[in-house]
Amino acid sequence: MLRQFGLPQAIVQKKRSELAAYASPEALAALDSAQVQQAVARSLEWAGAPGHSNITLADEAYPRTLLEIPDPPALLYAAGRTELLRCPAFAIVGSRNASAQGVRNAESFAKALSDAGLTIVSGLALGIDAAAHRGGLAGSGATIAVLGTGIDIVYPRLNTALAAQIAQGGLLISEFAPGTPPAAQNFPRRNRLISGLAQGCLVVEAALASGSLITARTAADQGREVFAIPGSIHSPLSKGCHALIKLGAKLVESADDILAELGGFRPSGFASTTSEQASTAENGLLRHMGHDPVDVDSLCARAGLSAEQVSSELLRLELDGRITSLPGGLYQRLEKGERR
Repeated sequence: MLRQFGLPQAIVQKKRSELAAYASPEALAALDSAQVQQAVARSLEWAGAPGHSNITLADEAYPRTLLEIPDPPALLYAAGRTELLRCPAFAIVGSRNASAQGVRNAESFAKALSDAGLTIVSGLALGIDAAAHRGGLAGSGATIAVLGTGIDIVYPRLNTALAAQIAQGGLLISEFAPGTPPAAQNFPRRNRLISGLAQGCLVVEAALASGSLITARTAADQGREVFAIPGSIHSPLSKGCHALIKLGAKLVESADDILAELGGFRPSGFASTTSEQASTAENGLLRHMGHDPVDVDSLCARAGLSAEQVSSELLRLELDGRITSLPGGLYQRLEKGERR
């Protein structure tokens, strides 16, 4: 109907008989249903509150980048700075169960790209998404969170405070009507908006079955640049990134790698990198840890120390912010520039 008649306003002014060739009788009946009328009332009530907006395809504020994708939403619900929808943007996504290093990488990359003039787009999930939003807010730019729920529902609840910060300094958007609860089918659908709003998409950490790969594939289908950070060959969270790189995603080690590829943006001004900055001659247990997760027994064998000595040194390093503990009794060193 949009292709045939143009904007939604033109469609609703047509007689139902004129629309019959383009929609089922059930769909046409729904246009006049009490459920739809109630949804319209809720939407108008939402838009009447301070800082809230309903943005249609006919509005000047509607993001031009979404008009380039095959199925742009007819309506966006927004809370916050709608002018960000017209700014150059970049998507950062990844695992909900991210490693400590992955979270730090996402946040530092996001801040560097934000400082370079890009608005950071992500999906408000735990892990990498949340870190990307924090980095976007910390930089001189801002961030956009694309929700898989109604605009008035924060999911997951753990990100309630972050969502409030984004509504204040960035933008929350959703194509789902107010009151729409979290549903599994909505999150893959919202991923096309995350990539559609952006000039490119960075995957920081992702397992092979991660929803982040859906976003990356959608980005590629939409003609956006896809980037990925490599990781340990032993980490399940690196498998998705490595698969993307094999398929043609650009391997990146710093935010400046992304800025150079996009063009037209100033360098970040500081090293936001995953490469190790410490001297290879560094003494102590770190010298035996390498960069992959490792258990206590392996460290004992490598360093020739007792379990008590290794455990004591691991505790000191963790308190110093040089390493982090992982599930399963594993430990991993943190990059020197990313200490807590």
